[in-house]
Amino acid sequence: MFLRINLRHLERKSLHLRGELPSEALELNDLDELVRVASPLQYDLEVEKMTDGLLVLGSLDLELDCECVRCLKKFRKTLHFADWACHVALSGDEQVKPVDDCVDLTPYIREDMVLAFPQHPLCRADCGGLPGSGRK
Repeated sequence: MFLRINLRHLERKSLHLRGELPSEALELNDLDELVRVASPLQYDLEVEKMTDGLLVLGSLDLELDCECVRCLKKFRKTLHFADWACHVALSGDEQVKPVDDCVDLTPYIREDMVLAFPQHPLCRADCGGLPGSGRK
């Protein structure tokens, strides 16, 4: 399942989309052995057709199950994009080709989620690490 927008639905007015996208569609679980997607992506988006593309504004939320790199404790982290914005070009050099009058937003969402993944997940900023590790 992907988050596809039918361009014909945007001919008269903007669209409001609210729902969830299965984590499998984002292909994020093989990026890091210490970070796993815990739930579907929640989205609340407004899509508007412009002369040269689509403007997508809204919020995205994704729960992650992480393992601390210092103490190996499991913890949950939320990636929250309150003011997410995306421009999908429908003309020009970076033009997206519609398939059956639809444009897929999934790659744009995935890219921002990948960039927000914790590179060194910590349960707390002051985590002391494993007992006896000498870290304070």
